Amino acid sequence: MERRYFLDWVRIGAFALLVLYHVGMYYVTWGWHVKSPFASHTLEPFMMLTSPWRLSLLFFISGVATAFLLGKGEDGFLRKRSWRLLVPLIFGMLVIVTPQSYYEVVERLPGGYHDGYLAFWSRYLQADPHFCRDGECLRVPTWNHLWFVAYLWVYTVVIALAHWLMPRRLASAGTRVAAALSRGPGLLLWPALFLIVARVTLIDRFESTHALVDDWYNHAQYLPQFLLGFLVAKSQPVWNRFAALRWPTAVLSVACYAFIVWYFGLYSDDAAPPPDLLRLFQRGVWGLFQWTAIVAIVGFAAQWSPGDSRARRYLTEAVFPVYILHQTVIVVLAHNLQPLGLRPMAEGPMLVLATLALCFAGFELVRRVGVLRPLFGLGRREPRALPHVAPGTA
Repeated sequence: MERRYFLDWVRIGAFALLVLYHVGMYYVTWGWHVKSPFASHTLEPFMMLTSPWRLSLLFFISGVATAFLLGKGEDGFLRKRSWRLLVPLIFGMLVIVTPQSYYEVVERLPGGYHDGYLAFWSRYLQADPHFCRDGECLRVPTWNHLWFVAYLWVYTVVIALAHWLMPRRLASAGTRVAAALSRGPGLLLWPALFLIVARVTLIDRFESTHALVDDWYNHAQYLPQFLLGFLVAKSQPVWNRFAALRWPTAVLSVACYAFIVWYFGLYSDDAAPPPDLLRLFQRGVWGLFQWTAIVAIVGFAAQWSPGDSRARRYLTEAVFPVYILHQTVIVVLAHNLQPLGLRPMAEGPMLVLATLALCFAGFELVRRVGVLRPLFGLGRREPRALPHVAPGTA
């Protein structure tokens, strides 16, 4: 099957949104590693534009990619995927993520932290449990934003085992799911209903932790999205259905977003709790927004259907290293810009541009140094083909 290049562009765009989102986290009132002295509610409605669906979309696309990788029939699939995911995860936890925890301790530990980065790093690697405030302690080492990589590896193991242990049943399930989604309202109805039920029934019982072992609401969102992407990856009628539904789902997603902004602008579980029925309705709208936004984005990309290009190949390779680096770069830059007292309107765009520039500079270094490539999820560098020289002309 031909690679679906339009999904590469969706993936590139989704990861670009992560940079904007994590810069935004510095300026909103929600908890994060470091905080701007000018943090306020101003950006929160814009953050809610992507927060319901962005990661679900990434897991869906990852499921599609896994289907094509498994479909190649190469030996050692799980070993190769583990190398590409677990090596960057471990390296990231030990090296890349550490500055995030360091500046979190510097800003939030009572009295601050004054022993310097190297002293902190030593305690971080020893899993020191004493970085505490108000009875809550920072758990180190941690994977922070790299939780996505850990979850992706676990979901890859699940689908690989199913592929090896019951290939016929898995193929049959894919056929049935593709048939159900490619006709009538199936593509809009069934995945949206699943996400709505998950939100309504689980969000009160399971807090989002990104800790893998106790994160059941997030698993209820992300694992089915990953499996769905895997099952429909090679069904052209399903992709045609995405394209056909792009406008209706775009309209629905805008309506859902408007309701969510209104709801969270008016109600707060602590200060101004909503009526119970309205809270349940909001959770249903949240689940509907998750899926309609995904269908609209994928549908427009499928309709556009760009082919291969030099830019796509470059950015597809850059996405994972940039993702690994971006949050640490944001945290380090944001904390060290604080003495300048810049207002968010000036500092925010500067943070975005500086983060992208530094992350792509890091990628340019990584892609050229063989020993660094596996640490950032890149395969071996392909040797350049030597130009053909006709016999007797050299």
